[in-house]
Amino acid sequence: MSAATSPLPASDRLGLLAAGNFIVDYVKIIDYYPHEEMLASILRQTPANGGGPYNILKDFAKLQQGLPLAAAGLIGNDATGSWILDDLAADQIDTSQLHRTNLASTSYTDAFTVESSGRRTFFHQRGANALLSPEHFDFSSTSARLFYLGYFMLLDRLDAIGPDGRSGASHVLEAASEAGLITAADVVSCEHPDFARSALSALPWVDHFILNEIEAGKITGANLRLPDGALDWSAAESATQSLLNAGVRRSVVIHFVEGAVCAAPDGSSHRAASLLLPDGWIKGATGAGDAFAAGWLLGLHENLPLPRCLDFAICAAAACLADPTTSGGMRPLADCLALDSSFGRRPLP
Repeated sequence: MSAATSPLPASDRLGLLAAGNFIVDYVKIIDYYPHEEMLASILRQTPANGGGPYNILKDFAKLQQGLPLAAAGLIGNDATGSWILDDLAADQIDTSQLHRTNLASTSYTDAFTVESSGRRTFFHQRGANALLSPEHFDFSSTSARLFYLGYFMLLDRLDAIGPDGRSGASHVLEAASEAGLITAADVVSCEHPDFARSALSALPWVDHFILNEIEAGKITGANLRLPDGALDWSAAESATQSLLNAGVRRSVVIHFVEGAVCAAPDGSSHRAASLLLPDGWIKGATGAGDAFAAGWLLGLHENLPLPRCLDFAICAAAACLADPTTSGGMRPLADCLALDSSFGRRPLP
């Protein structure tokens, strides 16, 4: 892992370098989710991009802003890995830092989506992503403005705490920061024995932290939902402040079905409601969180005020929901934003 000796300032940089989980999602539409030992029918199946960086790169390409895009990670020397490379090449995404290995197969996920509700359940094979290490990263030649790393808790070697008390991810983010990139990171919702400690060790090198209410609760120890299941907006805002206090440098955004909250170290805090989508719009929620992140990162790349970044994120997530695959519903930015005036927003509390 190396950094440029004379960092290029962010103002002279352009585009996104997205790193971490590169996965093929096998999106399976099912009639219902069965109990153990029972049978459900697979109605349709589609292969699709999966994993935070892969999804966000594909979403950025579909938002059609003409920015240079690059991938960094580890895939297997197998047909699935070749499928990923071909898919990225179709959108002119640079794969020179997407390494291949013979030590593990390319990661994949079986994503089961219930047709009637859009709710999804994931079965994941970690594969080559588990072997991704700080040594695989080189920031000396990239001129990207943003560096995104995801997901914490799904990159075994980067999540592991070393003798210095820091995760591998923290060292990667530090190197990116020293090279002049603006850093962003995301988390996955899962059970992990070191969830909070691993994430917290990386936060001092994260400029912008993106997560949902489940992940925020796991890190901060707070419950962001009320006993009746409704979102506790005040608790969500408190969680953003807790994460800023833990070291995040420029913004924390927490997203959820009802919308999102974000905060910055200057004390500013903002709420945004999600769109009031019509019946039948939601075909699947797989990839919606990454679509939100893509919209948010695009706004940050353009140095927009945080409320406008929230608009981009909310509308990109709504577009994603119109297709069961991770990025099939994404569309040009103007078309995403038009959904806001077409559908309106949920009422804010």
